[in-house]
Amino acid sequence: MLKIICHRVFRGMLILSVVAVVLTAMTLTYFHWQAQNRETQLASEAAPKSGRWVNAGDVQIFIQEAGPADGPVVLFIHGTGAWSETWRQSMKAAGDIGYHAIALDLPPFGYSQRPDSGDYSKAAQARRIIAMLDAMQIKTAILVGHSFGGGPTAETALLAPYLVRGLILVDVALSIQDDDTQTSQSAVMNGLLHISPLRNSIVAAFLTNPNFTRNLLQAFIDDPAAATDERVAIYQRPLSVKGSTEAISAWLPHLLAPPDRSLSETADAYRTMQIPLVAIWGERDMITPVVQGQKLTSLVKGSHMVTLPEVGHIPQLESTVRFNDALLKTLQEFDKENK
Repeated sequence: MLKIICHRVFRGMLILSVVAVVLTAMTLTYFHWQAQNRETQLASEAAPKSGRWVNAGDVQIFIQEAGPADGPVVLFIHGTGAWSETWRQSMKAAGDIGYHAIALDLPPFGYSQRPDSGDYSKAAQARRIIAMLDAMQIKTAILVGHSFGGGPTAETALLAPYLVRGLILVDVALSIQDDDTQTSQSAVMNGLLHISPLRNSIVAAFLTNPNFTRNLLQAFIDDPAAATDERVAIYQRPLSVKGSTEAISAWLPHLLAPPDRSLSETADAYRTMQIPLVAIWGERDMITPVVQGQKLTSLVKGSHMVTLPEVGHIPQLESTVRFNDALLKTLQEFDKENK
């Protein structure tokens, strides 16, 4: 009798497991189908008329600008899920005091062209930033990088220090390691990330699903009320561009399991850095905690850190006035150092 009961329980659990897998697969397939129906616009049609595209080597980068064209350049580089417009108020603040403020859309986000190669490594992104600055005939710039965009920002400074006269790194995700530290990725994680249909469906369900934008934004900030309707709408705008889900899906392994360590992840690269660096950090950041900023500034000689109380991972959104005050003060400090 016990054997029969165990057999029936096992069979029931097996059936439930199969049903759960099928339902999950159907749900994810549905989200992918929704994404294909939603992503119908060409970037050239959907992009705001306030911006333009600039050659960046293997792609055309979409940029927006503020301030005088002949002012000293400050380049804003966004993080995951954001785009140039999310820097609007900081661009205006810098432009109002005479800077040529430029914000770019870092592929695969926003309206920039996505590379045919699918290479979203930090080095590849840095090469695009360098090519864009060269195409615009910009000789030097102050770079402002946020979150995951901090990697390409720091990588640019390390690969082309002659172009960078100051670094402002905002709650950056750099994964800095000592040279003797070996990284290891879960075999299961690596396996799942290489199953394109599964990866595409997960991205469609969460990252490119406009119904989930507010939840994602609130997960990154300290005060959920800061995810206002207006701000959520800004983040949602590029999600209608054709191929967004597949492009962000191709980028995802570079976020979760990069195959190689980049220069910007190596501690010794910062120990020898000669570029002025300031870290601006939300004190309540739970994504990249303050200790990461402290480690960064401990490596770079002469650098320092500005912490903003009661602020999470996106200071420029959560406390715009205080962030802009810190930003402008740092820009002016760099100008004095470079005179």
